[in-house]
Amino acid sequence: MHIDLTGKTALVTASTGGIGYAIAHGLALTGAAVIINGRSDGSVQKALARLREAAPDATLTGVVADLGDAAGADTLLAGLPAVDILVNNAGIYGLVDFFETDDDTWETYWQTNVMSGVRLSRALVPAMVKSGWGRVVFISSESGRNIPADMVHYGVTKTAQISLSRGLAKRVAGSGVTVNSVLPGPTLSDGLAVMLEEQRAKTGKTLEAVAAEFVMAHRPTSLIQRAANVDEVANMVVYICSTQASATSGAALRVDGGVVDDIL
Repeated sequence: MHIDLTGKTALVTASTGGIGYAIAHGLALTGAAVIINGRSDGSVQKALARLREAAPDATLTGVVADLGDAAGADTLLAGLPAVDILVNNAGIYGLVDFFETDDDTWETYWQTNVMSGVRLSRALVPAMVKSGWGRVVFISSESGRNIPADMVHYGVTKTAQISLSRGLAKRVAGSGVTVNSVLPGPTLSDGLAVMLEEQRAKTGKTLEAVAAEFVMAHRPTSLIQRAANVDEVANMVVYICSTQASATSGAALRVDGGVVDDIL
C-alpha cells in the first residue's frame, strides 16, 4: 500500500517529540505539508531541523502555542492556512491519587486533553466539510477504556476524547470528512524513557527490556508483552489519515498491544 498525501496540509499538535513527532514524520514522508506545534520556540525549531533532515523534500512550518487554554488555541489558529488533516495529539498525564486531585488539576487536564481538540476541531473542520475531504484524529489512550486507578483524572479525559471523536464523526457524516480516535497503550516515548532511566541505569538492561518489565508489572494483560514504539503508533495514524482509510470513521482504533482485555 502506497500512501500519498501530496497536496494535503496536516497540523499535528504537540509534535516536537514522542508520538506527535513520529506522526509528523510519518505524514511528511507521504508528501503532506506538515505544521509542527510545540510550547517553546526552541523545541519547535529543534523538531523542524530534525524533521528537515529526515524528510528533506517535505514542506514544513512551525507554530509556537500552548494549547492548555483558549488563548493558546487562538495563537495557533491565527494565520493558519487551510488544514486538511488535524491530529489532536496535545495531552498531559501524571500520577495523582484521586483523593488528592484538586479542582485546578482536573481543570488543567480537561483544558489540555479535551478542550484543545474541541477548539481546533470547531475552528478547522467546517472548511474540511466545505471542501468535501478531511481527516481528524484524536490521540486518546487505552486508559480511556481501562481507567487507571492512579490516574483517574487522566483516564476520564481520554474517555471524553473517544466520545468527542464519535460524536463529531456523526456530526459530519456523509461529508467526506472522517473522524477517529487512536488509543495507544504503553509506548516507549520520551516521557516513559525519562521515567525508566533510573531503573535502566541501575540494572544495566536495555531501555526496551526495562520498558517490557514495566508493561508486565503495570499492564499484565498486554499481548505483545512489551512497550510499543512511537512509530508503531504513528503508522496507525498515518493510515487513518490516508485516502485509503475513507470507509473508517467514528472508530476507536487500538494500538495498545492487546492491553484492553476484550474482543472489540
